[in-house]
Amino acid sequence: MAANSSWRQAAVGMIVPALVIALWQAVAMLGWVNPQVLPSPLAVVEKWIAYLLPLQPYDPAAGGWLSWAVSGELITDSIGSLYRVVVGFVIGAGLALPIGLAMGAKPRVYDWLNPLVQLLRPIPPIAYIPLSILWFGLGNPPAVFLIALGAFFPVLMNTIAGVRQVDGIYLRAARNLGATGSTMFIRVILPAAVPYILSGVRIGIGTAFIVVIVSEMIAVNNGLGFRILEAREYFWSDKIIAGMISIGLIGLAIDVGMNKLNNHLLRWHRGLEN
Repeated sequence: MAANSSWRQAAVGMIVPALVIALWQAVAMLGWVNPQVLPSPLAVVEKWIAYLLPLQPYDPAAGGWLSWAVSGELITDSIGSLYRVVVGFVIGAGLALPIGLAMGAKPRVYDWLNPLVQLLRPIPPIAYIPLSILWFGLGNPPAVFLIALGAFFPVLMNTIAGVRQVDGIYLRAARNLGATGSTMFIRVILPAAVPYILSGVRIGIGTAFIVVIVSEMIAVNNGLGFRILEAREYFWSDKIIAGMISIGLIGLAIDVGMNKLNNHLLRWHRGLEN
């Protein structure tokens, strides 16, 4: 029953995208727009397939079949972008989590650090692009720095909120049962804050994926963002849209994966744990 419901929900969710694609194709076929500006969906799919496939024919002397099969621009660009997202997110979230836990649990630490956090938080990571290039040069380091910034604040703020909004009933019950400070934090405060932390992680990953596209347009010579910028230089509108669709599909896959992980980890929170 649950599987049928999921399939039905997915089918309903595809209705609007299908209608948009059909309208887009009709407009292109009627010649209402310049194909150089807005190519048809079929042209975009054709370019996307060419973007996915290897550039060179298979040569056994050059290496194995698998390495050849994944040598297409789309796959190598996607791997490069995902690598930067993972490294940057791990750094940003790895710093934000302990700082957020400390700020949420210790009012004195919160008073010390909150003014600085509130000063830096509104500054978008894109504004750091000149400094990142000045500090780290070109290549992966500035991109990872910007992604870490993008992931840092969502995880930090959600962690602080999660720790500070633990229900007082839990705290009083733990104290009445003789819980000490460390036990209180590990067994009561931290588990109660997990839903907030996971929400921050989900938002942080989404932000990191946005930032990586922007950073690749500035500081690196591969990745999905770089390829879109390159296509713009040659007026390849079909490749631009193909790259945008690839970004959307990868982002959707990441979000669906994070949602399933959250649901699995928070079964106890929803009363679903056996």
